Amino acid sequence: MTKRRLPRLLIAGTATLSLVLGVAGTTPAEARAPEPRADGVLTNTAHLDFLLDEVSPGAVPGHTTYRLAAEPALTMPWTYADARDGGTFERVGGGPEDPVTGDYGQGAYNADDVSRAAVVYVRHWRQFGDDASRQKAYELLRGLTYLQTATGPDRGNVVLWMQADGDLNPSAEPVELPDPSDSEESYWLARTLWALGEGYAAFEDADPAFAAFLQDRLQLSVGAVQREVLDDYGRYTVTDGRRVPRWLIVNGADATAEATLGLSAYVAAVPQDRTTRRVLAQLLEGVAAMGTSRSGWPYGAVLPWAESRSMWHAWSSQMAGALALGSETLRRPALLRPAVAEAVGFDPTLVAAGGPDNAWYPTPVDRTQIAYGADSRVQNLLATADAARLPGLRTLAAMNASWFFGTNRSGTPVYDPATGVTFDGVAPDGTVNRNSGAESTIHGLLTMMALDARPAVRAQAVGWTRTPVRDGLVSVEAETATSSTTGSTVTPDSAWTGESQLGGGAYLRLDRGERARLVLAADDQPRVLEPVVLRPARSGPVSRWAAGGETATLRSPALAQGLSAVPGVLLPQRLGLPLPAGDEVVRVRAQRGTLALDAVLARPSISRAVFPTADGGTELLTSAAGGRVRVATQLTGARREARYDRSGVLVHRTALSAGQRARVEPGGFTLVTR
Repeated sequence: MTKRRLPRLLIAGTATLSLVLGVAGTTPAEARAPEPRADGVLTNTAHLDFLLDEVSPGAVPGHTTYRLAAEPALTMPWTYADARDGGTFERVGGGPEDPVTGDYGQGAYNADDVSRAAVVYVRHWRQFGDDASRQKAYELLRGLTYLQTATGPDRGNVVLWMQADGDLNPSAEPVELPDPSDSEESYWLARTLWALGEGYAAFEDADPAFAAFLQDRLQLSVGAVQREVLDDYGRYTVTDGRRVPRWLIVNGADATAEATLGLSAYVAAVPQDRTTRRVLAQLLEGVAAMGTSRSGWPYGAVLPWAESRSMWHAWSSQMAGALALGSETLRRPALLRPAVAEAVGFDPTLVAAGGPDNAWYPTPVDRTQIAYGADSRVQNLLATADAARLPGLRTLAAMNASWFFGTNRSGTPVYDPATGVTFDGVAPDGTVNRNSGAESTIHGLLTMMALDARPAVRAQAVGWTRTPVRDGLVSVEAETATSSTTGSTVTPDSAWTGESQLGGGAYLRLDRGERARLVLAADDQPRVLEPVVLRPARSGPVSRWAAGGETATLRSPALAQGLSAVPGVLLPQRLGLPLPAGDEVVRVRAQRGTLALDAVLARPSISRAVFPTADGGTELLTSAAGGRVRVATQLTGARREARYDRSGVLVHRTALSAGQRARVEPGGFTLVTR
């Protein structure tokens, strides 16, 4: 089956879109983190409650829901909430509003947010015993299933947008794929399965009749997945030389993972449903196949999209958590391996490099950070810690969760327990987008509930409120880092290659015999270098590199295009020589063919992030070295060291005296506290 390729830059999520469109933000003065409520609970659904509205749609063939005739009003969350004076918000929809009809180019409500809001209220009800949240979960699940197409060839698929008056808008402007939105598999189909699975598990005993309805609707969407996705089960193809599965929802491990969160909850409640269990197993097999090696970029992360091997994004990156949960549900320990590889290899690298950036394509080209990305990191690490019994990962989860309380680039909180408001994001320069739409609110609350369920992790997360001191991966643009070159700068019409993105929008071209001298900022320790080369469709270049008195040859052979949208690929390649401590110059010469050099990634031998507190803090150390390393810490005085190996297992815990160096295992991480 041929699947439509999605324009990945347009599906990052509603909060990301509001930042891209330039919604006004401010850079607030430094502030202390908001305090939890008097009872110590962080979770507050007040702002999400505010976003909810009622709508009574007319009769539409193929669209109905539970008890629609008796209960014609449906509950939906508005997509956006724009900040207004005095800390108030105005609820708005997506796209331009028609002043005559009141319709939006997209709509007022969308299935993605309806699904995830339902998950919030289901979890809140179950965790806190809140009857009001039970009722809201019921209403949102009714609204969601109205958006689901119940009959015809597209049965089980989902219409994405609804207008404020209840009219469905299956073909939004700007165009989103698939178009119409219920004509094929989609992200909103995946998230519908997430909500229906968790909804069924919650209502199974509390309201058997409603649960039976949810089960029927879940099976309707499972049928769509079988028909449109799993007809390719077991088939592989290639993307730029990498073997990838053909049976992922919209070719995305990210979308597929969110579907399996719901299917895992459902299968745990109904283990005798062999068909759905098999569907869950097959989907997770596809997600696991997107795991990567830790020897180079992306350092063990599970890739989100089968059509590109050179992109990773934080939003909708719940692949590792889904694998961890699925491994327990299905009792398949093998599913844990890529989850642990990501948690131990990639997550510490990401924390040290700056936190949950929107996108590494493959350089960190989009350093905006949103709640969706931060929450995905938290959920993954907690699920993997639980499934693999690796408690050290919970501290990494707390570090990511502390993003909400001030350890982001703004240095200020982006979640307020007193109101339940989560701001829409933080720009690379620290500007806060003070709008608070459904997506941000939802994922802020999902993190808060996870913290409230784990008081020890919560205490760590709320205790870190200052911007961390970081020394980790950096990207140096080749076209701007040259002090001398015989090459030329090439600036394409678009930085987007079709599957990834040029950092800085340009690259350095070196034809055979041409040379460049790149100047990197000096560092006090050796660094691993990974040139990011735009490899052509054929006749890949060979280049000669020199650093610290040593040389190495880099071969960048052409790779089979396969599923990728474009020939050629932008990929980092690890050099066989380090840049010594104190050195800042790297030289390169094109030996054969044309070298298109986008950037150089530089990773310190030991990357670190220090999360300070008034009386000390916690320092994360992670290693790119080949053996155990002893390293001075930025925390001074008497400290405690917890050392974890490349599998995340605690191998040693000890007290460090003043001046004593910490040790870091190869491929592992160390936590030093004071």
